Order: sequence, then C-alpha cells, then structure tokens
Amino acid sequence: MADAQRKEALDDWGPGEFERPLRVLLADYARADLNAIGIHILRSGIVHSLRMRMRAAEWIRRHPEILEEHITAPVVVVGMMRSGTTLLQRLLAADPRFVCAYGWEVVEVAPRLDHEFAGVDPRIAISEAREAKSRELAPELFAIHPMYAREAEEEIVFLADAFLSHVPESGAHLPHYRAWLDEQDFSPAYDHLHRMLQFLQWQKRQRFFGGGPPPQRWVLKSPAHLGYLDLLRARFPDAHIVHMHRDPRATIASGASLNATLHAMHADAVDRPRVGAQWLERMGWTNDRAMAVRDDWADQASRVTDIGFDDAVADPIGQVARVYDAVGLPLTAPAEEAMRRWLKERPRELPRPPYGLGDFGLREEQVDERFALYNKRFESYIGEPHA
Repeated sequence: MADAQRKEALDDWGPGEFERPLRVLLADYARADLNAIGIHILRSGIVHSLRMRMRAAEWIRRHPEILEEHITAPVVVVGMMRSGTTLLQRLLAADPRFVCAYGWEVVEVAPRLDHEFAGVDPRIAISEAREAKSRELAPELFAIHPMYAREAEEEIVFLADAFLSHVPESGAHLPHYRAWLDEQDFSPAYDHLHRMLQFLQWQKRQRFFGGGPPPQRWVLKSPAHLGYLDLLRARFPDAHIVHMHRDPRATIASGASLNATLHAMHADAVDRPRVGAQWLERMGWTNDRAMAVRDDWADQASRVTDIGFDDAVADPIGQVARVYDAVGLPLTAPAEEAMRRWLKERPRELPRPPYGLGDFGLREEQVDERFALYNKRFESYIGEPHA
C-alpha cells in the first residue's frame, strides 16, 4: 500500500472495504510455493490494483458527477469458461447501440490525472504493447486466454481489484484464502464493479460524445458472475442474463489447463492433479449456486436467455437474435452487418496446447457425477447426459 501511494502521490483509497481481504490473500501468498518471478508478477499486479483504486478515487473526487451515471439494463453474459461467453459478448458489442469495456480500458481503468479526453487515448498504445509482449513472453497463456487491447473484454479485473475474487486461486495454491472466500459477502466487489462502470461510462461520454449521452446499454461478460447471480442482480436489478452452456467435460479440462499455465508462471512446480481437483470443485460449487439462485427468480423466464455452445457456434446471429427478442430490442440490419463483419475480421485464435481431463488427474465419470444435476437440467442446450 505504501508503494502504491508513493507511485501515485495519493492517499485516498476511496469507499469500500478492501484491506481485510487483501491481508488474507497476502498471508496465503506468503505460504505459497512461489518463485521469484511469480512473486514479482503477483506483487506488481496487486500494487497496480491499488494504484487504480486511488487514481479512480481522485478522479471521482474531482468529478463527483461520475457517481450520477446510470448503468441501465445491462446484458450480462455468464457461463463456465470456454462455453462461448466471449463470442456472445463480442457479437453484441459489435452493435454500436451497446457499450463495453475494451481490453485497454480494463488494463488501466483510471487514466493519469493530467489526462485530457482528446485525440487518441495513450492507454491504447500501452495496452497494445502489453498484448505484444504477452504474445512473445507467454505464448501458451495467450493461446489459451488471449486479451486484445481493442476487443471487448470481461470485467473480472474490477472484482479482483476489490480482492474479493477467485482470480488469485487460479494462479497459485491458496487453500486458506480459497476457503475463506466461500464464506464472504462479495457485495463490496460488486459495488466496486458498479463504480468502475460508472467511471468508464463517464470517460466514454467525455471522449466520444463531447459530454453528451453515449449509448447506455452495457454488454458485460464474466464467468465469475455465475456464482454470484444474486449479487449481480441486486446491484443491476434490470440486468438481462445470457447463460451459456457446454458439456462440462470440455469446460473443466479447458479451465484446468488455463489454471495450470498460470501456476507455472508463478511457481517452479505445478501439482496438476491438485489443480484439476480444485477447478472441478470450484466449478461445481459455482454451478450449484447459479442453479439455486435461478430457482428463486420467479421471473427468470424473462430475465435469462439460455444458449448452448454448439448452437452459438453453428448459428451465432440466430442465437444473438434470441437475446434481442428477450430484451425487446430490434436487431437492425446495420447491427447484423456489424456482427457479420466482426465474425469475418475477428482475431484468429492461436492453436492451443493439447490437453485432456486425464492431464489433471480427472476422469470423465468424475465430471459427469459432479455435474449430473446441471447436465440433466440443461440437457437441451448441451446434449444428452453421458451414459
């Protein structure tokens, strides 16, 4: 915290509790088997989060009207990793009637305090340089989880900046923090997310619309929201949820592969079976919570659109049209043209390293058993349950 204050020459952390979860996280990092590079990467990330918190607080102090921004009826895409959430978000974001958080905005949500909202934002070049460096130094990570400066990006960073997030456990063995999180109220994280979206919306207003009103319907996306649909809706009561579905056999292996790659960036040895077991447990926990919350929504038929991964890949425009029907927005010819253009010109994904459930000590039967209720409930979106 002192390092962040020194770098920013600021001392106001803004509203919301963050020190307690930060202390729990740091105590578990101290017990983790991290190497010197991992310590540097993780520490730098925490200092960056603290700097963004202080810098955003100062912008809001100078411009209190930021907190008057309304985040109206966002469309929020959720689902397990590799279930098509990125595809749906970026298709919707191609429609200029929606706004999103771009990769360069997520990386540095708060510009420098002498920033002027004119011309090309310097944060874009910084983020593009970071993207190029990631391709060069961490090609395996970029292949599994690419982050593009100029594409719509998920807002999980803002939850992580509140230090109430499952992001840390994806890159290190943190059993105490992991267990502690399960009993915590994530409301401060969702309050911080809401505040950062207000801040971004205000910035878009200054940058692109001369202070006038920008399109105010956000399209958000993060698999992290799946376990916290109740808090998401409490903070964004008029949100519409797009719930993506895919066979857990595919999604669990993919998530475990990403986590193992992150662990390998921070430690000399990776216990791949432990990574697999923890990811299976976390995703089972997450989906159980999502199904329970949805059961409590009397109006879920009008508040949630379920989409299968295979359907989204086979007919992306047709599936997006279902979302437009659900939110009462016409899918105009220009919007559809923009989506088809994005499908044609989107960044091509790099080949992913081969992996399977067995690489992480998991069996197909284990996954089927853990997700038996999920597979049965959403059979029409993922196919028949495995025998």
